[in-house]
Amino acid sequence: MTTITGAAECRAQRVVLPGGGRTWTVVGRDHLPVSPAEEYLEYLRVQRNSPNTVKSYARALALWWEYLEQFGIGWEAVTLDGFGGFLTWLRTGDGPQVTSIGPRAPRFAESTVAVRLRAVTSFYDYHLLNGVTVAASLHQVVHGRGGAYKPLLEHIARRTGRHRSVIRVRRRRTAPPVLTPGQVDLICDACASWDEDARQWRGSVRNRLLWSLLAEAGLRLGEALGLQHRDWHTGRGDTPFIEIVPRDHPHEVRAKSGYRRLFVSDDLDRLYGEHVWQLCEAGADLATDDFDSTCVFVNLDREPRFQPWQPDSVYDLVDRLRRDLAGQVPGGWTPHWFRHSHATALLLSGVPDHVVSRRLGHADVQTTLNTYAHVTDDAELRAVADWAKLTAGWRAALDGTSLTGPR
Repeated sequence: MTTITGAAECRAQRVVLPGGGRTWTVVGRDHLPVSPAEEYLEYLRVQRNSPNTVKSYARALALWWEYLEQFGIGWEAVTLDGFGGFLTWLRTGDGPQVTSIGPRAPRFAESTVAVRLRAVTSFYDYHLLNGVTVAASLHQVVHGRGGAYKPLLEHIARRTGRHRSVIRVRRRRTAPPVLTPGQVDLICDACASWDEDARQWRGSVRNRLLWSLLAEAGLRLGEALGLQHRDWHTGRGDTPFIEIVPRDHPHEVRAKSGYRRLFVSDDLDRLYGEHVWQLCEAGADLATDDFDSTCVFVNLDREPRFQPWQPDSVYDLVDRLRRDLAGQVPGGWTPHWFRHSHATALLLSGVPDHVVSRRLGHADVQTTLNTYAHVTDDAELRAVADWAKLTAGWRAALDGTSLTGPR
């Protein structure tokens, strides 16, 4: 359960379904579900939005309902001024009888404020069909577009116009955080390292494989945890590759960007082979009738053994590695930093934008350009990391070639 503040306020409530699945709803001060919010969240579920999306929207709507109740505003009677007040309340937390005088630290980062506003706006877009009049005022139709970039169908938009949000959060775009090649090596080595004298791995190969995979393939954590053995096509004289396949997962992780195929290096493929060998030595292949359909990353030291690894357990590992490597790697790193590092390394190594976009699973190359626009002009990044060396064995293109040419 995620409580906003206080004991009797609106909150986002986790719900365990009869089949064991999880979802989220919004509970009011009367401890009952907030009907308009639940109706919208059910719409998201029917549209097969991920549980994490439902959770994020439930949190935003819980904050929205708390704001409405504190200020005595009906959800159907709210005006555009009310949305502006919501942004101020998110930043300050001040009630209707309080006015801030001096500067102070905001409650939420501007990126979080923008996400919460987007969820509430989407909620009202849905209820526009139910006659909620303010929803029609949240967007305006504009013609033309400033700047040099023009979308493919701009000629159509000039005639029909495009919808633009009236209430917006302006935030300065910052560069995504990255790990240098040396820091990636430190994290991997802290999990497992090769003992040259004993000719064997010391430590957890599974853990090292996870970070190596995220760094080399640029996967989201959910995509890596959903990977099954049948998705890993090991090299047999040809180029090894993995497939990212959308499917149900017991811990509700999913391939957000749909299907894609990614070539990987021989070193990563050999590390995966070592992991499979250790799994079989531990009896994982005997614990199931279909080993190929089991997840690559499973529990090894806790029950239920050989069941899919949970994201929460991965973050427990992250916390331990942060402590062990304090002062050597950034203290706030997360699994997603590997994805940013992957994209940065490819771009600094000269890989074309469209190849990077396709490898990351972005729906539009413009997403890649917007997110990593700083990379090609960032001399500091070039100075602190040997990105070309890091990517030397990666195969980024879909034709099976490496960044350094055919193998």
